[in-house]
Amino acid sequence: MKSITDLKKLYEIDDFQWLEETIKLLKNHQFQELDLENLIEELEDLGRRDKNAVASLLEQIIRHLLLLQYWKSEHENNLVHWTGEIYTFRTQLKRRITTNLRNYLESELNLIYQEALGFVKIKTQNSVNFPSECPYCLDQLLDIQWLPYSS
Repeated sequence: MKSITDLKKLYEIDDFQWLEETIKLLKNHQFQELDLENLIEELEDLGRRDKNAVASLLEQIIRHLLLLQYWKSEHENNLVHWTGEIYTFRTQLKRRITTNLRNYLESELNLIYQEALGFVKIKTQNSVNFPSECPYCLDQLLDIQWLPYSS
């Protein structure tokens, strides 16, 4: 088996091989031989990637809901496209979401909305009056069937 020093070097050279070796050590309960520094870094990165992925999907859902509900001049030409995109992003999010990630989305909903709002304002060249605060709750955003009434 590899020493901690060998694992640290391996991490710099071939992170996939490092991962395989680390998994073997974990399965064999050889905790003293783990490269904890890089293992912690990888676990933190994994958590960030998961959060970024679900936040990105939720932002896409919000963008398309806003366009669907508020961009009246493009509604007829884009209705099918926008509703299809909303469905696709929701199904992708459904595959990824966990209780912890749902809680994360709930806590970050206002920030995610502001990012989506920035995009749709650019997309519509500021020609549409979008709400300054998120008009949707997380349950609505995650509901595969829910769509806003046109207002």
